[in-house]
This record gives sequence, C-alpha cells and structure tokens, in this order.
Amino acid sequence: MWKGTFKIGGEVIEVVIDENQLLFYDTSSQMTTSLEGLKFSKAGVLIEFPDLENNKDWKEEAIKRLKDHIKSIEREEDKLNYVKQELVKHGYTPMFKQRCGFRPRKFKEENGL
Repeated sequence: MWKGTFKIGGEVIEVVIDENQLLFYDTSSQMTTSLEGLKFSKAGVLIEFPDLENNKDWKEEAIKRLKDHIKSIEREEDKLNYVKQELVKHGYTPMFKQRCGFRPRKFKEENGL
C-alpha cells in the first residue's frame, strides 16, 4: 500500500493505492471516496477520450478506462507516480509519498515536477 499527500490551495488530500484500489481522502472533511465519487467534467474527459463525445454513459466509460489503466501498471509506486502526474496537471502540489509502515518521504523532483 502506498499513500501520496497533495496540496491545492488550503486543502490537503491523500491518495491511497492498495493493489488496484484507488481512494481519495480529504483531510479537512475527513471524507474518503473512490473514483466513482469524484467529479468529472465532460470537457476534461473528452481531452483524454475524444471518442466518448456522443456516448451517453461517458462518465462510467471514462472511469472504467481509468481503472483498466491503473490495473495495467504493475508496481503500486508507479501507480502513485501516474496519479501524481495527473494531479500536477490540475494544480495540485505533491508533498509526500509513504509506503505502508515506513516514514513519509518527499516526492523527488522528476522531470521538473
């Protein structure tokens, strides 16, 4: 299990990856949600998946594709790094990553991120 800590504005969120399960934890509201509980904008989904433009179930299909992509990544740390790259695109600042039972470490500066 790996956990990543990210900051946006005054909010801190934690992303927990346990094998193929991806959970988001908001430290201020103490709410945990899976991918299904996140808000997706259709415009953002269409940037990643332009073929979903006329699909009435675009959100469910986007979530399915994202889950499949997460499953295709072998190591949990690599999954966390993928999530980090995606969150940085949306203004989140990576703070720490932590492997279960170990001390948190700062994210390394990789490719200017």
